Amino acid sequence: MLKSLPTVWKKWRAAQRSGQQIDALLVNADPKAPLAIRNQWLIEIAHWLHRGGSLAVANPVTAGVTADVATGVAPEVTPDVTGIAAQDAQPAEATDLRFPPHTRLRYLLQLLERNPQWKERCARALRQTLSDSDTVSLLCESGMPAHSGFLGALIERIQTALIPPAPNSRELSNLFTLMFTSADDAQWVAALPPSLLEPLGALLAYRIGPDEKYRLDLLSLDLLDAIQALVCQVSATGLSHAVRTRLTPSSLDESPFFQLGRAMLAIADTHHARNRDTQAPQPLQATQAQVSLPDERALELRLLQEVNYLRLLLDRCRTCAREIYSHLDKNGVSVEIVFQIERMQARLARIEQLLETWLAEDGLKSCARLLAELIVANRASHSIAHLLRSSFGMLARKMVESSAQTGEHYIARDRDEYLTMLKMAAGGGLVTAATVYIKFGVTGAHLQPMVEGFLAGVNYALSFLLMHFLHFTLATKQPAMTAPTIAHELDEAGTPEGLEHFVSSVIALVRTQAASIFGNLMLVFPVCLAAQLGWSWLFHADLISPEKAHYTLKSFSLLGATPVFAAFTGVLLWSSSLLSGWAENWYALHRLGDVLAYNRRLRMVFGDSGAARIAAFWHRNLSGIVGNLSLGLMLGLVPAILTAFALPFEVRHVTLSTGSIAVAIGVLGMSALDTSEFWWAVAGTASMAVLNVGVSFALAFQMAVRSRGLRTPDRRALNRVIWRRILTQPLSLLFPPATAQITRHQPPNTQS
Repeated sequence: MLKSLPTVWKKWRAAQRSGQQIDALLVNADPKAPLAIRNQWLIEIAHWLHRGGSLAVANPVTAGVTADVATGVAPEVTPDVTGIAAQDAQPAEATDLRFPPHTRLRYLLQLLERNPQWKERCARALRQTLSDSDTVSLLCESGMPAHSGFLGALIERIQTALIPPAPNSRELSNLFTLMFTSADDAQWVAALPPSLLEPLGALLAYRIGPDEKYRLDLLSLDLLDAIQALVCQVSATGLSHAVRTRLTPSSLDESPFFQLGRAMLAIADTHHARNRDTQAPQPLQATQAQVSLPDERALELRLLQEVNYLRLLLDRCRTCAREIYSHLDKNGVSVEIVFQIERMQARLARIEQLLETWLAEDGLKSCARLLAELIVANRASHSIAHLLRSSFGMLARKMVESSAQTGEHYIARDRDEYLTMLKMAAGGGLVTAATVYIKFGVTGAHLQPMVEGFLAGVNYALSFLLMHFLHFTLATKQPAMTAPTIAHELDEAGTPEGLEHFVSSVIALVRTQAASIFGNLMLVFPVCLAAQLGWSWLFHADLISPEKAHYTLKSFSLLGATPVFAAFTGVLLWSSSLLSGWAENWYALHRLGDVLAYNRRLRMVFGDSGAARIAAFWHRNLSGIVGNLSLGLMLGLVPAILTAFALPFEVRHVTLSTGSIAVAIGVLGMSALDTSEFWWAVAGTASMAVLNVGVSFALAFQMAVRSRGLRTPDRRALNRVIWRRILTQPLSLLFPPATAQITRHQPPNTQS
């Protein structure tokens, strides 16, 4: 058994690219086989089209590409070649060289042309498969999420990634998924030349028997049925409570979603009236209705008017979708509603595509374009990343703009603001000194890891909340707030004035971060050191043991895991800014300000003005409270949780670590300054400052750029301008200019 495993593994790997020869596939076409067998036959043909390598046919006309029908053997020629039949030379060769599947498809069609019995069996097998399958599922549902909610669509895509659809399903969309598995399929299908499209159309119509149900002209009805189904789905979404309450109030009869159904019924009635006297429905501009010429022209004009009216309603539906996005942008974003609107817009686009195909004069070419668009949509519908990007993009933008409003206050552009930032940072350092000693008390109690982590998190959270309400600042929290502000200014970085302002903002940001870190350390170090020395002088005892002091210095060494821990701490700092933005969006989405301001019991207890003040307090402070609480709890609990899973992690925060080093020096004395462990700890603390700030800023900046869909200007040009400013004004990185022209960027107002 074990000896056969390598053989099985080799066969498994080889099966990815190997497959049956095309002559064996064509000779085995069986229109009477079960649907699963015919579907598997089509999948194998699609796999053959995707296989690598090229085909060699010197000239199929003269080389005698024939088959012995009695034995069912046809030559599979595999050496390299660039030419096909002489009659297909010039216009087709360019696409054949660019798209290898064109070469293989041309060779397949030529084999069928020279073997009429194969061609008849293949044509009947194709028609029987289309007759037994649900074509509307391909046109209407392929590329569309089946579930109405985001979570259901996410689970569906995970299941699809793990479990492919079964080949015996009647849904043509499942067969479509199994046949077109490459990201390049849409390109070569859309580029199919007439020299390939016309033989494909002729193959489908080849020797149609009187007992066959499928006819090419039924595609027109399938397109019409798919459009009607999509119109009903769009109307249902547009008339739902979640969508209707976010539109400008109007009567139901005036809603374009309500009028869509009637417009579609009018098109269907006109279409059926146009074809009432024919045995087959009107194909894609193919047959002529057997009615009088004036009546036919009147019906054509009427049909064109109905289609134009439907397209007008579709444009109004798209306008309504933009209005909903504007409402969500102002009043809070719901992922579920964004998902429904995204799905509705995809259905609107699909209706337009089906209408174009239904009315197109170049029937085969329009069908190829539609097929390529279905391939793109189908692949996107299976992508989890595409779902997350489309559903969370607006929520991310909302959270980013919330951070941008806060971050503008953390950029000091003149000396007054610079001094104010120093004072705020100094206050933050003073509070952090108390936090350091409480942390040592918690760790010295030797509690259970999870309990210790929870108490440490509460300690951090309470200190951060105290800083928030005293208007102090912690340096490493600022980058996640200021990065969206900088990204927001990239909008105007394409002009010389905008570029100059962007560079000034970057320099001001660096200067402000330096001031914040300096202000934090300016107080946390001397206060922690003085507290240890004072305690030792008064009580002749140390706040921590000498062993703990040595361990503290060694744990902060640059030679250890400090840089990794500092970078991950920057991720936690960024995560807290996300939760802060989410809280503000949640507050606006559920209109908690109005709920509190008009609450009956609050108004009776505190009065109208008191209830309004309570609402204003939460509006100002909810995001800050959530951000500080989440950051504190994450800094305490995440190390305990990861350590429980054998993933050791410790918080490495520059301000907290500086205070811990000061305590260690107070315990060990001035002799500690002569040790290598002290200076490695200093180097490690410097790396914390860089990584705490750099990682949180980089993550927030990238999210801001992606959420706004910005195309970053030429980075080399930006770098040149920034470095020119640094070289000409190096002190501007540390101190603001004596006179500064203040030009503040104002983020859009997102308050409800």
